[in-house]
Amino acid sequence: MLKAEILHAQGLDRECLLLLKAELPSSLSTSDLAVRRKLAQSAASASLLQLADADRFSAEAESLANANRPELLGEVSLRKGTIHFIKNEAFEAEADYRKALEFARQQKDPFLEAAALSGLGVATIKDGRYDASIDWNRAAAELARSIRATGSLAKTLGNTGWSYIELGDFQNALTFYKQAEDASVKSGLIADQTYWLTGVAFAYQGLGDDSNAEAILKQALQLARSQDDKETLVQCLTQLAWIALGTGRNDQAEEYNKEATDVERLGLGPRLAIDSTLLRGLIAAGRHSYPEAEQSLQEVIRESQATKFQRWKAQAELANVYAGEGLDARAEQEYRRSLEAIEDARASVQSERFRLFFLFNTIRFYSNFVEYLISRHRIEDALQVAELSRARTLAEGLGAAPKTLSLPLPDFHPQRIAQRRKAVILVYWLAPQQSYLWVITPTKISSFTLAKQSEIEALVNEYRAAMQSGKDVLGGGNPAGKNLYTMLIAPAQKMIPQNSRVIVLPDANLYRLNFEALPVLGSAPHYWIEDVTVSTASSLTLLGGRTAPPAKTEKKLLLVGNTVSPNQDFPALTQAPEEMKDIEQYFPERERQVLEGKQATPKAYLESSPERFSYVHFVTHGTSNMSHPLESAVILSPEGDSYKLYAREIVQHHMNANLVTISACNGAGTQSYSGEGLVGLSWAFVRAGAHNVISALWEVSDVSTPRLMDALYGGLSRGKDPATALRDAKLAMLHGSSNTVFRKPFYWAPFQLYTGS
Repeated sequence: MLKAEILHAQGLDRECLLLLKAELPSSLSTSDLAVRRKLAQSAASASLLQLADADRFSAEAESLANANRPELLGEVSLRKGTIHFIKNEAFEAEADYRKALEFARQQKDPFLEAAALSGLGVATIKDGRYDASIDWNRAAAELARSIRATGSLAKTLGNTGWSYIELGDFQNALTFYKQAEDASVKSGLIADQTYWLTGVAFAYQGLGDDSNAEAILKQALQLARSQDDKETLVQCLTQLAWIALGTGRNDQAEEYNKEATDVERLGLGPRLAIDSTLLRGLIAAGRHSYPEAEQSLQEVIRESQATKFQRWKAQAELANVYAGEGLDARAEQEYRRSLEAIEDARASVQSERFRLFFLFNTIRFYSNFVEYLISRHRIEDALQVAELSRARTLAEGLGAAPKTLSLPLPDFHPQRIAQRRKAVILVYWLAPQQSYLWVITPTKISSFTLAKQSEIEALVNEYRAAMQSGKDVLGGGNPAGKNLYTMLIAPAQKMIPQNSRVIVLPDANLYRLNFEALPVLGSAPHYWIEDVTVSTASSLTLLGGRTAPPAKTEKKLLLVGNTVSPNQDFPALTQAPEEMKDIEQYFPERERQVLEGKQATPKAYLESSPERFSYVHFVTHGTSNMSHPLESAVILSPEGDSYKLYAREIVQHHMNANLVTISACNGAGTQSYSGEGLVGLSWAFVRAGAHNVISALWEVSDVSTPRLMDALYGGLSRGKDPATALRDAKLAMLHGSSNTVFRKPFYWAPFQLYTGS
């Protein structure tokens, strides 16, 4: 029995079944070995996808356990859950795993408990409850570590990676898949190692690294062939086909898919067969063989065991097929169906943290619909689809939008928003083939086609690097900046009067660009900030849905900074005392609360009732966290082991401030999330209720920042709104500074105003 279980763990299931073929002697017919033999036979049969045999063996195991060994009924439930999982029967699988968990806790069996928790983790993935899945897997991993159940831990880590893949968080998925692969190697579970390698490859694909993904898949493919692991073999072939298809190698994609289909005919599970059918449809669509493509895609949509993602993909691609055939009514019907399915799935994700990642995996479906509508000259409808994806987590948290939306959007009046704001609104949408710009004025909505996403983002990265290095990007004639202005602003230039207000709604990597610092072409080169007042927003829904901060007779200030250094990573800021004094002078003592030195702790901020203040200002360090954006933090004075005010804590304490200023490095965040933009400290303060937030896109100068902040609060004290006050403070540095080095964007451009209302 031990040898059979080891063979199964190694993926040698045929050898396992052969070893267990002989009947037990009659003296052992009612022993625990009789039950375990049937369970092992069921497990091996399930791995080979001989599901009728697996059902029969598990039923026999349950009958023997009921009659003779009731203490093994928990393991029987665990095995039945796995068979239901393989059959794509998520509800039944979850019920059996819950029975196993209940039994394990009654019997105080931690190994069975860890396995049951892990089972619940995968069952809830199948049901689309990704945040619940991560919670189950976290509990399973903690227990597996505590009892040193390395094999169980490896599976749990890999399944956690799967959850993150489904949420679109590929960086975290990569981390967990690599840990699962390493744990499998250490446990001697070679078959599992091969399987988790396919997960590592999938995560690399999601991160846009097809080259690394393809190399790892070819390694996994060799291992799968050597082990005769047909399921993983098909997985590798299918993923290689996806990569080939995405990189324009249709013939190679067809070869990989044909081999995968030939292997599937041996009776592998439905998920992989559905993937192959989907691939056939996409390959046919790429060749404009529309009837063949439609047949394959419809087959996926009708398949009851298709995953939500497979069905979304098929619906969206079928819409593209109908559009290619000129069947507009049918195309739009499929586009709408795919978005409705995405909306339903997104609404089921309860955790706000996990909803941040959700659109990463699905944003291309919105892109398909946007491109289709613009090609039909329906620019306002296309804008609605784009808006459907924007800042949803932020808008829901602020009560500006419900969890589920559908087209047409209620009360969608972009021109009224522009009129109320007395501004021109620029809405950007970046996509792989071509990007778009909507220009919204009080009287008109216009649209323009821009370059493809990769071209624009390469220029953004180049221009940011030039600014951050302190180069004279205006006098030096930086071509990236000029090209960005030509691409992004010049098409709308005639609709943007001199000295007007402009609200920019960026997309993707554009959130990392300060549009004010773009060089304007012409006989007198200058920065765009000299022509207009710019602020940044996340969505039209937020701009139109939230009310402005109430007028207050008292302008109360909460000033936090000049902190005690918690460690060498965050040294004292030499200019912090000067900046604190400069800001204090604009508020009478009765209208300010100052948390300074040892008093400037996270606890002190959280207990200060932030909702009481019109202005909140931080003078300290900040950190951003790419993989866990709500772990970004303001660095304050230590109190015990605590010195970080986390974004996740900030969002839980309501505020109604007219302005929050984070005079710290990278306060805006460093990772852009599909639909949500940069998520970090500025996002957190807007989510908490701040109407405007000023934060930095990169590391700020400890020398020039106090001067900028002094001018900012001088303008605010004279009644200027935050956007105007910030612009005037920057122009003072650009034109009036005796130190000409401060004219470079490095010193004034990192600070950007985000408006949440």
